[in-house]
Amino acid sequence: MTKYGYGMVVAAQPEAVEAGASILRNGGNAVDAAIACGLVAGVVDPQMCGIAGFGNLQVYLPDKGVHQCIDFHAKSPLATRSDQWADIVVGETRDGFGFVVEGKVNDLGYQAIATPGSLKAYFEAQTTWGEKDWDEVVAPAVKWAAEGFVVRPHVAGWWVEGASMGRTDNVERLRYSSTGREIYFGSDGFPKRVGDVVVNGDLANTLRLIASEGADVFYKGQLAERIAEDVSAHGGLMSDRDLSEYQTTHNEPIRSAYRGLDVTTNHPPGGGTMVLEMLNVLECFDLKGMGHNSVDYVRIVTEAMKRATSDKDTFVGDPEHFDVPLERLISKAHAAEHAASIQAGERARVERLAYEPRDTTHVCVVDKNGNAASMTHSLGMPSGVITDGLGFMFNGCMAVFDPRPGNADSLAPGKSRFSSLCPTMVFDDDELSYVVGAPGGTQIAMGVTQVLLNSIDFEMNMLEAVSAPRVSGTSNAIDVSNGIPWAVTDALETDGYEVIRSPRTHDFAWVHGIRVQNGGLDGGADPAADGVVQIVQG
Repeated sequence: MTKYGYGMVVAAQPEAVEAGASILRNGGNAVDAAIACGLVAGVVDPQMCGIAGFGNLQVYLPDKGVHQCIDFHAKSPLATRSDQWADIVVGETRDGFGFVVEGKVNDLGYQAIATPGSLKAYFEAQTTWGEKDWDEVVAPAVKWAAEGFVVRPHVAGWWVEGASMGRTDNVERLRYSSTGREIYFGSDGFPKRVGDVVVNGDLANTLRLIASEGADVFYKGQLAERIAEDVSAHGGLMSDRDLSEYQTTHNEPIRSAYRGLDVTTNHPPGGGTMVLEMLNVLECFDLKGMGHNSVDYVRIVTEAMKRATSDKDTFVGDPEHFDVPLERLISKAHAAEHAASIQAGERARVERLAYEPRDTTHVCVVDKNGNAASMTHSLGMPSGVITDGLGFMFNGCMAVFDPRPGNADSLAPGKSRFSSLCPTMVFDDDELSYVVGAPGGTQIAMGVTQVLLNSIDFEMNMLEAVSAPRVSGTSNAIDVSNGIPWAVTDALETDGYEVIRSPRTHDFAWVHGIRVQNGGLDGGADPAADGVVQIVQG
């Protein structure tokens, strides 16, 4: 007897969703589908994620008594020195997330690579909790790499987005390697356009090897040797030791309650702390009575965001290197102090905008038996590096570390940097109610929180919830998408707030989610991306 009678897959890439749905139709569970989806996303959205990236996965398997998160953040190589770039610092990016050094060596090229965790986490999750053989889960990604994918608007848009805030131009990242120049550019010398086909035979061969030999071939075997040789030959920091010693972190989710519902999300250095803190603060207010996206609603929600952002900047980092006061940050007492400050009319100040690049993606799956998976995975800002013959691009996570010694986010060997990734689930009396998550950099926690508010407080279905206009409070200004009424922003400006209006109708993360209600599922893929929802019958 199945729980729902059908399953659902939601992600930012139609090809990835189809892979996950096919796995479900052929007897796989939510974990199988999520990993198949993630592997295909790395082929058809190759600068957003991939086997050389990082992320976090939350898995819920009620029949097996499993509810865990796998944290697979990228770690700075063991050869990292706290002062290695101290004498070539140009400055902090204008948005406050990431640093510019001379030659951009922390952002583009081999020194930008941190030790990746994605493939190890995919393999651990699927072989531990999945129902299918590993090679069957990898097969769709092999197919898309070998036969090619069509460039979608969201992919093409990123390729030509250009440089921002001192970072490397995306076209430079694409053309950095010989593989990139060969497969991502047309005969006219420009990046391929919407509708063009990208075939990646090298990646197909790499994935075939991984399908046959598992993740060890990447971390300890043939691929590890080739990667380490290439990185060493080009002056990079990551070594074969970094790969062989890399470990993911498994733990139970952190949790809090919101309006009687149980909310579960990921540990630091992920962004789950911010989601729980914001919900705790906002629980103190009658949001529904204010009206959705009203003047009072926007003011109070963004004030909660600012306070959570300041707390994150001060207190949240890699727990292996920094003492995070987690219990206090997600406590109701701490939230009550913030709420009282907001009620008194006090305005929070955020010293800088802690922005994170949007090179990330997400998948949500619920299968017919009630198993669920929510995974956010990324390359950060990709390094541009593709080892000859392997086909995949490496992450560029070293750019987000502080090159000035002595600070919370300063460089150190084997360290993970804070990321806003926050795959989240919600339960009502131990019954699954929501599976949500998003790409979108520092806006991830803001987007996920607002989608939950939209559905819990304002009773929107998931498509309505992810499509409603959003706001953000990660700086001293209030950022709004272009769907927020001008009457609201005019009133906020009259009250003395600086308001920055995005030209985009849909902005501030790309949230994907599934809602479980009355024994059925409804899903939503953020309209700002290319994502889809697919129902899987039987």
